[in-house]
Amino acid sequence: MKIGFIGLGNVGGKLAGSLLRNKFDLTVRDLDTNLTKPFLDLGAKTANSPKELAEKVDLIITCLPSPQICAEVMEGEDGILNGLSQNKIWLEMSTTDESEVKRLGKKVTDKKAIPLDGPVSGGCHRAATGNISIFVGGERDAFEKILPALSVMGRKVLHTGGLGTASVLKVITNYLASVHLVALGEAWTVAKKSNLDLSKTYKGIAISSGNSFVHETESQVILNGSYNINFTMDLVLKDTGLFNNLANKLNTSLEISPKIVEIFKDAQKKFGSRAWSSMVVKRLEDLNNINFRSNGFPEELVDNETEEKGYEI
Repeated sequence: MKIGFIGLGNVGGKLAGSLLRNKFDLTVRDLDTNLTKPFLDLGAKTANSPKELAEKVDLIITCLPSPQICAEVMEGEDGILNGLSQNKIWLEMSTTDESEVKRLGKKVTDKKAIPLDGPVSGGCHRAATGNISIFVGGERDAFEKILPALSVMGRKVLHTGGLGTASVLKVITNYLASVHLVALGEAWTVAKKSNLDLSKTYKGIAISSGNSFVHETESQVILNGSYNINFTMDLVLKDTGLFNNLANKLNTSLEISPKIVEIFKDAQKKFGSRAWSSMVVKRLEDLNNINFRSNGFPEELVDNETEEKGYEI
């Protein structure tokens, strides 16, 4: 199977790296040639346009910052849609809106190609080692056809149902992660002002009913002071916006979500759109004139688990 990958950013570059490391025939494209060069040096190919890339490969993967950018890459004159033909597969690995992936999916189907949505979850450090989780929505046969590629990009792979279901699930999980992060800011504030040993507090939370994936990962770079979680404020607001928009479409009244959006907007105003998302807790550090520093925590997360072949769960 020949694979094309468009979007070599924080997550996309690591997913594409796993494909290349595992000897897949890979063609890459990104507007930033500094991102494509390392892939070309290791034997990947490139294409002059998304259309050309789609013409050359069997599986086209997009992993882009926003639904708007993905639409441009798909629908432009030199876009992916104009390079599609029968039985090619488009896998959208960006975090996107269900209705948008279905809209583009209809155009893919009109070309007699097959659309899938396949967002990932678990952090950039796990994307780097092929140990991230992947949700996939769309035709079961197409899912099974590309499972060999999915199983090197991720460890746990879940077929969620029809096209768009993976995107809904991803938006839900990202919303929960944002709630957990904001709650951690308040928890660390109370721990610090209670004069607790923050290193022991970290361990205590990790073995308790209050534990979460967000605590196990983001608390480490918060306690280090780097806040470097490889995910930015603008991306959190994109994701929480997708969650709120989905709730509105479903005529669902929410209580916590609007407050989370308000808090992250305030953090973005204070620290900037490209600040690390975990800096949302710094609002409380600054407000209370404290810090959450503790020795022995890493500046950046590294996945120390052995890379293993992925599998469907």
